[in-house]
Amino acid sequence: MLQKIILGIAIFLIVMLGLTFGEAILRYLASYLGFLFHDFVDLMREVQQYLTVHWGKALIALLITIPLVIWISTSKKDELTKPNSHRKIAIVLAIFLGWLGVHRFYLGQIGMGLLFLVLFAIWSPLAYFLALIDALRYAFMGDDEFKLLR
Repeated sequence: MLQKIILGIAIFLIVMLGLTFGEAILRYLASYLGFLFHDFVDLMREVQQYLTVHWGKALIALLITIPLVIWISTSKKDELTKPNSHRKIAIVLAIFLGWLGVHRFYLGQIGMGLLFLVLFAIWSPLAYFLALIDALRYAFMGDDEFKLLR
């Protein structure tokens, strides 16, 4: 169930990114990569401001996300249970949402996910860096070693 929720959140964010791409997404990414957020409160304030201005895009993204999650979880159920699929999803989550610990929550490591949230609130650049290290680690570890993470 948790994996479906995380998959839904990831799809929603990807759809929102796609809908926003035409509106200076490179400027936003440059500011985010420049560690704009110093703590979790700044992030929540930015998300709230963005949703206030772009509520229509968020609604469209939600309407696209729900059927996609249902379709993926029903038609691709066998593929999602393969260990290689879990690794790919964990890598993508670590790259895009790893600073929030989403990849750790996806792998069932709730404590480490919470640690990433605390780390992001204290010093966000380190959370970004550690998430990228996790993505590289998942990409280069063996199948047996990755199975032990779950």
